[in-house]
Amino acid sequence: MSRRTKKSKKNKLIIFLILLIVVAGGCLATKIIIDNQNNEKDVNTTAKEDETLKIEIEKEAPKIKVFSGTDRPLAVMIDNHNQAWPQAGLNKAYMVYEIIVEGGETRLMALFKGQDVEKIGPVRSARHYFIDYVMENDAIYAHFGWSPQAESDVAKFGINNMNGITESTDVFWRVKDKYAPHNAVASSASLLTRAKSKGYRLTSNKKSVLNYTTDEVNLTEGILANEVTIPHSYLQTVKYEYDATNKVYKRYARKKEQTDWDTGEPVTTKNIIITFCNNYELNDGEDKGRQGLYNIGTFDGYYITNGKAIKIKCTKTDRESQTVYKDLDGNEIKVNDGNTFVNICPKDAEVEIE
Repeated sequence: MSRRTKKSKKNKLIIFLILLIVVAGGCLATKIIIDNQNNEKDVNTTAKEDETLKIEIEKEAPKIKVFSGTDRPLAVMIDNHNQAWPQAGLNKAYMVYEIIVEGGETRLMALFKGQDVEKIGPVRSARHYFIDYVMENDAIYAHFGWSPQAESDVAKFGINNMNGITESTDVFWRVKDKYAPHNAVASSASLLTRAKSKGYRLTSNKKSVLNYTTDEVNLTEGILANEVTIPHSYLQTVKYEYDATNKVYKRYARKKEQTDWDTGEPVTTKNIIITFCNNYELNDGEDKGRQGLYNIGTFDGYYITNGKAIKIKCTKTDRESQTVYKDLDGNEIKVNDGNTFVNICPKDAEVEIE
């Protein structure tokens, strides 16, 4: 065989090997590309499946009912003089604060969020320490008149407010079945319409003051609380009686059952919070007995629900901050998904829980 023939065969073998390597490399590259594409599909599919599962879980998970959505709360001052009874709208409020005012009376501030309430009232004048609880709930404040201290603090803190004395009868109006000053009312729609026209923000992302849970809270380590009596003053004593069938407390004041103005239904609450902090008489030169409240700091209290009560600590670090309610082990309490009455009474009030 000639050298030329051997060289030709050798060249052909080399070319064949090169082609074989190229083809193998191409096949390998194609396989890698296909595998990568499949992996990307798998990743995308898994991500989509995870997102779908997350959405399904969120849909299935129970949500808090009493405090939901982004509607900004309305805080309305409610007259609590016995000539103002019965009141309207309390059962639709997610929180109601009761604090002493002048003359041994108490006044209520009801907070509404995302509720359509046709009648709220009787609406009464503002007091400056209620503004602390307006701020911690990021609420729009509705009232009919104000004390000089409240007027000053509304301006100082830039509180979005509506004063019935200066608003039209489309916002607040007087009814005929009660006498002034115990007959001014409003509705959630009238207040929100006016708030919008005044340019107030109508949405809020502020978290709730209370740590609500959808799991039923039963205070197994607590004391029995079928009846709760709270003497705010020599004049105003509040009593709550537990309705075990409906798992709510019926409210009484001065030995009289509290009912709704229009429906006649009893005023009830799922939760009761008691905070012991003292009030004091203001030396404002007007001799009207107006009060102040020592509410900055940590105070003893009780959380009461489902027929049981536990001792708690109530901490408010400044006027604008949210009150934090903790058990005696230092854990923030979990609160049943339902409305709450917050009764702020003097430290020496002889509260009875039985």
